[in-house]
Amino acid sequence: MARLGANGFQIGLLTAGPGMVNLLASLPAGRWLESRAKQVSQLIGATFWAAVWYRISYLFLIFLPWILSKQGQVDAIIWITLLAALPATLLAIGINALLAEVIPPDWRAEVVGKRNALLAVSMTISILACGLALDQVSFPLNYQIVFAIGFFGAAVSAYHLSQIQPLQPSAAGHSIGLSPPRWATIGLSLRSLKKQMIGGGAPLRSLVDFDMLRGRMGFFLLVYLLFYFFQYLPIPLFPLSYVNTLHLSDGMISLGSGLFYGAMFLTSLRLKGLAVVYGHRRMLIASAIALGGYPLIIGLAKGPFLFWVASFIGGATYGVVSASLINRLMEVVPEQKRAAGMSFHNLVLNLGILAGSLAGPLLGDMMGIQGALILSAGLRLLAGLLMIFWA
Repeated sequence: MARLGANGFQIGLLTAGPGMVNLLASLPAGRWLESRAKQVSQLIGATFWAAVWYRISYLFLIFLPWILSKQGQVDAIIWITLLAALPATLLAIGINALLAEVIPPDWRAEVVGKRNALLAVSMTISILACGLALDQVSFPLNYQIVFAIGFFGAAVSAYHLSQIQPLQPSAAGHSIGLSPPRWATIGLSLRSLKKQMIGGGAPLRSLVDFDMLRGRMGFFLLVYLLFYFFQYLPIPLFPLSYVNTLHLSDGMISLGSGLFYGAMFLTSLRLKGLAVVYGHRRMLIASAIALGGYPLIIGLAKGPFLFWVASFIGGATYGVVSASLINRLMEVVPEQKRAAGMSFHNLVLNLGILAGSLAGPLLGDMMGIQGALILSAGLRLLAGLLMIFWA
């Protein structure tokens, strides 16, 4: 979008629009998934179909340059992202609840660490390959090729979700496998969710237990809200800084992304050992504080070298903070209210995304891109310090 001439506000809408949809859908989606969490196979099926519907959106991006002008493509990308946000909400809540259900507590640090490590390896390889394609093939065909690869990868990972099976045996003594719901069942489920969302079903207070927000849980979610707000504040500014300020090529950006995920791979391999020594809370606080290093270095950068340094440091930090956020959440949320707790987490996540993505471009207009990035670094540091008291 930056290469198509999009401004900061339009880039911000890529995260702000879905954030708004997530805010409206999180509570009814959590209620809907909670009713299916009683049987893990149903939770797996719901998560699988949410992934399918969400990832179909990648397919439409391939054809945009053939049918729309540059401005039309910018608008279409925003609308496609917005429409995909509803199944993405179900997927975000479902996958966290699913991880908590199928992974025993003692295994979570190891499993999440290895999962992040595999993710980092696949991301590093694909990003470097795509960066080469973006530099060697003319625009916009280069991006169409990348989107096609992305759609294929999304389809494969959705299939892998369907193969997850819980550890608990069924009443018949066999492993509970996935039986994806039939199309009629999906239609009934979507109509039930729509009924809840427009107010025709249960009242709002029955969708989620608001008593969860009293006491420690409320402060915990508040500090998560501040963290997500400050995390997403500079996100719309990064592409503008890469393209318009640092004048980086697609290959340079891809190399930085490769360094990011390579560093994430290295730290992910150490997550289990770090969790045993320090615990998820200390890991979360330290990595949240360090997360401010990325926008700080980008704000000070004048060329590709500091961008690559920031990418490596940012990847190492993100490998810890991404796992610690979820693992700490699983520790704090009561086991019997896990789906409801995940829906509240998704609510504050998307409120932070919405507010940060809209405020970031405004901050960039007021202070300039680089100045806004440096201020964002200070605010990320503040969020990490607040976690000392509330997380």
